Amino acid sequence: MPRFSIIVPVYNVEPWLTQCLDSLLGQTYTDFEAICVDDGSTDGSGVLADSYATRDPHIKAIHRPNGGLSAARNTGLDHACGEYILFLDSDDYLQPDTLQVLNSHLGGEDLLCFSGRRFDDATGAYHPSDPLTPATYATGMDYYHACALLPRDFAFVCVVLRCYRRAFLENHHLRFREGILHEDNLFTPQVCYHAQRVKVIPDALYNYRLRPGSITSARSLRSRQSTLLIANELSAFFTSKPSIDRSIVYRLLTQHYQMAFSGATRAERRTLRPLVDWPLYRTVSRNRLRHRLNYLLLRYIKYLYSS
Repeated sequence: MPRFSIIVPVYNVEPWLTQCLDSLLGQTYTDFEAICVDDGSTDGSGVLADSYATRDPHIKAIHRPNGGLSAARNTGLDHACGEYILFLDSDDYLQPDTLQVLNSHLGGEDLLCFSGRRFDDATGAYHPSDPLTPATYATGMDYYHACALLPRDFAFVCVVLRCYRRAFLENHHLRFREGILHEDNLFTPQVCYHAQRVKVIPDALYNYRLRPGSITSARSLRSRQSTLLIANELSAFFTSKPSIDRSIVYRLLTQHYQMAFSGATRAERRTLRPLVDWPLYRTVSRNRLRHRLNYLLLRYIKYLYSS
């Protein structure tokens, strides 16, 4: 069993995949497997992944019909054998000592969290890394409550900035919801709910490429629909858990509902409104007056948040 399995979803990233895979083969710690999941690429990405797999046993290439990022990650999880899991987007790359640093900090945690740097693909300029305070938490919800609302460049939910114990993911049947956008927003809170040991380290190990046309830059009706689906599902999940501190969780859930409608056109709003689970939205908005008012306005004033 390798120490690490690194899951690399691949879809039409031929210009950047070489840098991504070279960053893995250049690791100073070598007890790992990299699982490249070609998600039906129509450029040369799949062939490039195969060429790396042919010349280096650390790399495995898997090909599947296009199903989206979640499906590709789940396929990688199905094939992973490592003790710990990392997710690496195929247009990004890791620092050479990433695995060595992670290995030196791991002590059986369900999650080991680290930082990263964003860089502009057009200019090559790097942004400073998020300043993370080293800490250890007894549960994932302690970690969630302490960190989910902290201001940062990387969204708290970003899955590529964590190392996951594979047995933990398997024991709780934690997978990505397929067929939606913003799947990290659904996956991460549920992971935090189930996690029992979490460590945060300050090291900036991940390099995230900013480029036009990426999934995260899109603002579409499908994006809004996915946001509402996630809001409904997380609201149903957390309102059924009697032992959690709802102050932070409910605050974040109300933001999902509001973001889905913010700037939407009237036509989009007509499509979105039937998707809202209004009783759940009412429940999670009850802790703060501002959120209750936003719920009432959004529920009963037809054109609020329209552009």
